[in-house]
Amino acid sequence: MLVYIAGSGAMGCRFGYQISKTNHQVILLDNWEDHIKAIQENGLKITGDVEETVKLPIMKPTEATTEADLIILFTKAMQLPQMLQDIKGIIGKETKVLCLLNGLGHADVIRQYIPEQKILMGVTIWTAGLKGPGHAHLEGEGGLHLQSMDPSNKDAGYQVAEMLTEAKLAATYDENVLPNIWRKACVNGTMNSTCALLDCTIGQVFASEYGLALVKEIIHEFVRVGIAEGVDLNEEEIVKYVMEISKKASHHYPSMHQDLVQNHRLTEIDYLNGAVAKKAEKFGFETPYCQMITQMIHAKESILGIK
Repeated sequence: MLVYIAGSGAMGCRFGYQISKTNHQVILLDNWEDHIKAIQENGLKITGDVEETVKLPIMKPTEATTEADLIILFTKAMQLPQMLQDIKGIIGKETKVLCLLNGLGHADVIRQYIPEQKILMGVTIWTAGLKGPGHAHLEGEGGLHLQSMDPSNKDAGYQVAEMLTEAKLAATYDENVLPNIWRKACVNGTMNSTCALLDCTIGQVFASEYGLALVKEIIHEFVRVGIAEGVDLNEEEIVKYVMEISKKASHHYPSMHQDLVQNHRLTEIDYLNGAVAKKAEKFGFETPYCQMITQMIHAKESILGIK
């Protein structure tokens, strides 16, 4: 199977690295010039649970020409439309496209570019960090859930799940992945935004009684909106789940902290807390915590001059 990783940041590098340890071929796609150059010249450096440098092919999305068996989308949410446009030349009749982006609403975007029978939606709780161009730091355990958007194409979903499990990524085919996507959105909506605003690790937020109270208010708003959209969510269960994740990743700076604080890049806040606030308006109620957090993240982007 020929697998492209469309968006080879921290998580894309993790998946690309682990898939490269199987008999499947993997190609990284990215637009970060320094990252591409570093990997092409020196290989992808892996630190953390393993210490290794591996040679992996990497190129810009527009440079890829060989038709894909599977494309895994890991680009930033705001870059998704352009990525889908750039990779249309490698999407063939049998190509499957798996979206593992953080946040909400991506399926609606993907359907504008790709027929639904090719689309797999999923969610992962693996973590990763980029130490610099060509250097990924991988620690901890995780897993992922995925589902074929076309109910008649379950076999494709099971095949992809089997391949990812072979790569030790602990993939599960899920008949209804939406609750898991919302549950992960709750994880990101509590940890990413708070750590970015408070400039701290996940463990530091959850060790504070005020931080913990904030987390629970955010979860309440996510769950209320999810239920209004018809998603089967249990607030008590999600609070417990988020607490468990926070312990496993207590030392971790999440991706929004990496983007905003460490690298001064735009964030995905509009696809997390911002998406919840926007959806709540549609249903006629307010989500004041998500609304305020979204405004504060955008204010910080503005203060830092990020465009």
